[in-house]
Amino acid sequence: MKFLPTGDFQKYKDFVLPYKHLSAVSLHILASLQFVTPESVGIVSSTMTSVSLSPAAILGIVMVMVGCTSNVVFLEHLVRYNNGVGGLVTFGQFLLISIEGFIFAVDFGRKKSAIPIKEYAIMVTLFFTVSIVNNFGFYFDIPMPLHMIFRAGSLIANMILGVIILKKQYPISKYLSVFMISVGIFICTLLSANQATSDVSEDSVSSPKYLSMLGGICLLTFALFVSARMGIYQEVLYSEYGKHPREALFYSHALPLGGFLLVGKDIYNNALLLSQSEPVTLFDGVDVPEMWLHFLGNIVTQYVCIRGVFILTTECPSLIVTLVVTLRKFVSLIFSILYFKNPFTPGHWLGTFLVFSGVLLFTETFQNIANALFPSRRATGEKLTGTLSNGEHSKVGSAPLQQKEATGKKLD
Repeated sequence: MKFLPTGDFQKYKDFVLPYKHLSAVSLHILASLQFVTPESVGIVSSTMTSVSLSPAAILGIVMVMVGCTSNVVFLEHLVRYNNGVGGLVTFGQFLLISIEGFIFAVDFGRKKSAIPIKEYAIMVTLFFTVSIVNNFGFYFDIPMPLHMIFRAGSLIANMILGVIILKKQYPISKYLSVFMISVGIFICTLLSANQATSDVSEDSVSSPKYLSMLGGICLLTFALFVSARMGIYQEVLYSEYGKHPREALFYSHALPLGGFLLVGKDIYNNALLLSQSEPVTLFDGVDVPEMWLHFLGNIVTQYVCIRGVFILTTECPSLIVTLVVTLRKFVSLIFSILYFKNPFTPGHWLGTFLVFSGVLLFTETFQNIANALFPSRRATGEKLTGTLSNGEHSKVGSAPLQQKEATGKKLD
């Protein structure tokens, strides 16, 4: 394929604009390899930030707020009834999305995939692992609010792996935001662990419930880093083949279905437990176990949630996506605390404030809002070593190396 030499961006506008759908991370990768210049990245980024919400974007926002929030409610009902239901829930979600995708995304298998199936193998393996581990975390007595707060710490794992794998450099504000998130998660985890053991044993260190929660936290930490690694691989994959969200959604859920055979016995046993729940009369004397209705509500709203997120990522800039997803998490947290009466102390609120403030600071949401309200204050240009749209700094090597990369590398 063609490569983009360094130089005047306007001469190569026709080449760069097809890549405006790439995220800031992908643009950073291209800039660091001299496929595009930092100036051209700035022009492309500004194209992405100027947006008016389309009907599809508004639909995506509604789907995320309604689908994702109600999904957590159904899940908490299931977990409170049986905390081992995670594997069954994951299987149901994967199966429904696979069936829908097989019909509409790949046209009953007649539509050829834009990304080779073998390229999906690594991403699918990582995605399956993350999904299973996150839901099996409920086995370990982790309260739902802590589960939501802990998963908000994905930025920590993303930043660490970004430094190690992609050799990224971040401004001080990024490290400050990650520090805030880390402290917030630590506070919430410590307080939740103390609450979980206060009525079980005076010696919390030897309490089985304390050790169970510690094991669950280790699992969630593992899942955070696996998810971050998946994100990096996904960025590289999309930068090479382009974004195909409907196709990726189908294959990431359909290909791992065989892996559920490994936990087939657990899924079967938990399905029997759901069948033993209190029956609910629907119509004409038809009784259905209550937990199966919550299960159906969970997998349907999970599909609505995921479709909404995919619509947002294709129709909206990262600022809108971040705001909507962060607001959704906060609404889910508040609803879980109030509706299910989960214990939440002032210390928990402090930790929550640090986590969500850190997320908004990391994604430069405050700065982007200020730029949107006061566009005259926005910088008019960037230096070659300037900050990219997501706050990461591109490194400029020696002139001979730049010239070699500019004339010798290609976009594979």
